[in-house]
Amino acid sequence: MSEIKKRLLSIIESPNHHTDTKLLKICQLLDQEIPYFNWTGFYFKNGDKEELILGPYVGAETDHKIIPFGKGICGQVAVSNETFVVPDVHEQDNYLSCSIHTKAEIVVPIIKNGENIGQIDIDSHSLNPFTKEDREMLEWLCEEIAHIL
Repeated sequence: MSEIKKRLLSIIESPNHHTDTKLLKICQLLDQEIPYFNWTGFYFKNGDKEELILGPYVGAETDHKIIPFGKGICGQVAVSNETFVVPDVHEQDNYLSCSIHTKAEIVVPIIKNGENIGQIDIDSHSLNPFTKEDREMLEWLCEEIAHIL
């Protein structure tokens, strides 16, 4: 297991922190350790509504505190339940711009008991920065996070 995965797991398994604190610490760790992760945050299903609500995050302030299902990359993942890697956000018709600096995005769903309960959303100021290893690590992370939610 990679060093970053070990550190993420220690945050997830920490008995001393509330879930929101763990999620924020995960965002902080990813932000510090991966230079092209320029905005890292969580969105969660907002009760019974067909929308996502912003959870803990690290990065620039965003106006997108609520995202309807189907809108933007996050809203599409809420419907598809599949990881969505966008090498160049300017090539996406259904992209919600959070920052003029964002050039790429990856969104990975958090599935618990077969239901999409949230997702991790990462923006990058670089074109096409996300690797196969990034995707695999984030998918692993979301599986682990599902156990504490």
